[in-house]
Amino acid sequence: MIDHVGFPVSDFEAAKAFYGAVLKPLGYALVMEVTDEMTGGHGAHAGFGAGKPDFWIGTGKPAATNVHVAFAAASRAEVDAFHAAGLAAGGRDNGAPGLRPEYHLDYYGAFVLDPDGNNIEAVCHGPE
Repeated sequence: MIDHVGFPVSDFEAAKAFYGAVLKPLGYALVMEVTDEMTGGHGAHAGFGAGKPDFWIGTGKPAATNVHVAFAAASRAEVDAFHAAGLAAGGRDNGAPGLRPEYHLDYYGAFVLDPDGNNIEAVCHGPE
């Protein structure tokens, strides 16, 4: 079981605003921030979650290859809201909300690219 995941972003403040907006429909919010001084010179970090931070972004050089992170949504409506929020926050469409039966019959997902080109997804596995 994964406890948390994170990656560096090229523009920390812009990414913090983007993730704050795109994750809000899924019940996530900025839970905590740590400064470069707090990490002993290892950069600033922002942790998002629903109660505890389990998704982190940080200052630094983004990975040479983009990452894909999928967030669970409680409903298809949350997936739709995630996608709309992502586009409104400056993300680029990478797959409109819809069924993806090639994964499984009830797989309903949407994809947006964050400011660094990372593929961020929301998915609902239920029938509604």
